[in-house]
Amino acid sequence: MFTGIVAAVGKISSVKPLEAGLDAGVRLDIDAGALPLGDVALGDSIAINGACMTVVARTDTAFSVDVSRESLNCTVGLDAPGEVNLEKALTLAERLGGHLVSGHVDGLGLVQRFEAVGESWELVIDAPRELAKFLAFKGSVVVNGVSLTVNRVEDLETTDGKVCRFSINLIPHTISVTTLKHLRAGSKVNLEIDLIARYVERMISMSGGLGGAQATA
Repeated sequence: MFTGIVAAVGKISSVKPLEAGLDAGVRLDIDAGALPLGDVALGDSIAINGACMTVVARTDTAFSVDVSRESLNCTVGLDAPGEVNLEKALTLAERLGGHLVSGHVDGLGLVQRFEAVGESWELVIDAPRELAKFLAFKGSVVVNGVSLTVNRVEDLETTDGKVCRFSINLIPHTISVTTLKHLRAGSKVNLEIDLIARYVERMISMSGGLGGAQATA
């Protein structure tokens, strides 16, 4: 589990095909930047641009993860060198500064607008229509591993089909300590919907299918 509060900006320094070839995925070597790795063991989880990955090797300043072809197909930003948002898995002793995040990318969003508005920045993203029911005014969403609050949401019919368009206000601090500063109109981003919303939707759909019947011992 994670919080969506980025701990450091690291950098993918190399992307190497695994032994079975590109169809089997890649190994990423990542410079951890300011992320301390002293308490990270092999097998631990680190979120990279919002995608939960397992550490398979590490030094004092860098670590490596293996990314499956399936994960590469469902995410962006994990297939080439460049800056990435990093967060170590949550412990029970830490503050939950963002919201509960699983590190499982639910879909890709497309940035429609990213521009300064006063001292802040407005980020407008089109999400796949199937995620629309999980996006709500003042609700939480994860964009490239960053926990953010939805300020506006609307369902639209565009030339690319039906989408859920939502906007987010980014304060200068968020811009300065994450890779979101590099986004532009046309950029693709990793999206994860709120964990609680996911379970609420499942419970509602199941209680409707079961006709409200209660389990018996």
